[in-house]
Amino acid sequence: MTCDRCHSQISKDQSYEWYGKRLCEDCYIDVLQPPKPCDPAAVASAKATRAQLGLRGAEGLTPLQKQIYELIKEKGKITRDELARHFDLPQWELEKQFAVLRHCELVRGFKEGQTTYLTLMTNQDAKC
Repeated sequence: MTCDRCHSQISKDQSYEWYGKRLCEDCYIDVLQPPKPCDPAAVASAKATRAQLGLRGAEGLTPLQKQIYELIKEKGKITRDELARHFDLPQWELEKQFAVLRHCELVRGFKEGQTTYLTLMTNQDAKC
């Protein structure tokens, strides 16, 4: 059987039903408790962990998170839709990755007119 959200292979006893869809455990948790980019407890935890490990910039990120970080750094600003297309990611996966980068105080969102962009965070931006 296949997870209806991420399309990974799962056995029937490892699947969960959510509004008529069969989900793997990770996707089930994500739909019940989606990551929130501006979560003060998550930010404090990520900052403390990264400081304790001596991590700076993209150090300690997953390969995908590093690629997202580097593309935003290269472009200066980019929309979520542009990022999703560039990495061929569903919106829910991009939001999950953005939340991690936001918790690490590496990336932030901002509005310019009616368009929301993602950009690198500066020390002055670090607040929820």
